[in-house]
Amino acid sequence: MTDKSITVFLDELSSGAPVPGGGGASALMGALSASLCSMVANLTTGKKKYAEYQQDIERILVDAAKLRDDAAELIKKDAEVFEPLSKAYSIPKEQEGRDEILEDALRKAAEVPYQMVEKAKEISLIIEELAVKGSRLAISDVGVAASACRALATGASMNVYINTKLMKDRAFAEELNRKTDDLVKEVSSRCDEAYNKVLGGLRA
Repeated sequence: MTDKSITVFLDELSSGAPVPGGGGASALMGALSASLCSMVANLTTGKKKYAEYQQDIERILVDAAKLRDDAAELIKKDAEVFEPLSKAYSIPKEQEGRDEILEDALRKAAEVPYQMVEKAKEISLIIEELAVKGSRLAISDVGVAASACRALATGASMNVYINTKLMKDRAFAEELNRKTDDLVKEVSSRCDEAYNKVLGGLRA
């Protein structure tokens, strides 16, 4: 799926096809956010004005590139876990073993968007740094990265909750919801702070 052009991806997202959907779109937001972080770091590295941050910028370049690839991979994973879930729903309710198959599919379908929220935390930490250490010439792009990262976290969380809602194992579902809630709050707070920092500088 990640080998397709953005035009094809958007066409498929617009269609009635089951994938890509909200999960894939959320992961794409993460890949865009991490890519923007890479861009800002590339525009900062080697500049005398930011020499004190050079080591940090070099680290950010490595980390942001990996996070971009991780987020792109999650687009594919999200599509992969939907098929077995769809098949599980189609099993007749009276068929033996249906509940166990569906429960396993729901867990796997919830795990992928949870991994997206975890990636959002990692990206948000980079954004937090770049809001201070990134080139002022590209600081607006840090704000855009923050917006995209927040969308990754909040969007992916919807795909956690839609699956945990149907789980029979309520203890597992509620624990995953709690962990997701905590991460989303952390990411949203960090991204909002970075966004407002950038916005304040631009509007001053």
